[in-house]
Amino acid sequence: MNDPRPQKIEWLVWGGLVLIIALICGAFLWSKFKLSPASADKSMPVLGELPEFTLTNQNNQPVSLTDLRGQVWVADIIFTRCPGPCAKMTRQLAELQSELPADKPVKLITLTSDPEYDNPPVLKKYAERFGADASHWWFLTGDKPQIRRLAVSDFKFVVVEKKPEEREIPEDLFVHSAWFVLVDQKGRVRGWTDREGHLRAYYDSGDPAARKQILVGIKELLREPTS
Repeated sequence: MNDPRPQKIEWLVWGGLVLIIALICGAFLWSKFKLSPASADKSMPVLGELPEFTLTNQNNQPVSLTDLRGQVWVADIIFTRCPGPCAKMTRQLAELQSELPADKPVKLITLTSDPEYDNPPVLKKYAERFGADASHWWFLTGDKPQIRRLAVSDFKFVVVEKKPEEREIPEDLFVHSAWFVLVDQKGRVRGWTDREGHLRAYYDSGDPAARKQILVGIKELLREPTS
């Protein structure tokens, strides 16, 4: 009988390399944003404005950008069959959920890269697995082209669907970004400035300090006028 361990190690190595490439590509895409002179000197510059969209949450309710006006929100992208970082990312958002101010307009938004499988019942089961409060945390699915445009064109997430021959296991469906993005109450993607003065466009889910950085950003955006 063949020893499966070398194959498993090889899969982990290649998976890690693909994820690194995705992160590099994503960082390059974010660098293409043009900052307006009015926002260039701010600690949380405006990186882009989201277009109107209508998707469906885990309770089979329609969710549009209009519904999120007046809310500060944290967005990421996962898929429920993910054998990689998705569960870890969702656990990190679950921890963030427990630290969010309950009386403030803050939402967590998780998009799926696999809307053909991740329908509302599937997302609801997944959300319940991580203790998601449906009043504050929405898992969104819907029309695949619309989700892909929102995720890739607007959020600048990397989402690459792997061909069947490229998959080491059947669930190895996508290479996608493993980071979080912050959106203000006007539906604009916001960057942040680290202690060294470097502009950052996203919050790395692999960084232990990311949750603290996100909370600081949320507090700052909540202080901004909504009109």
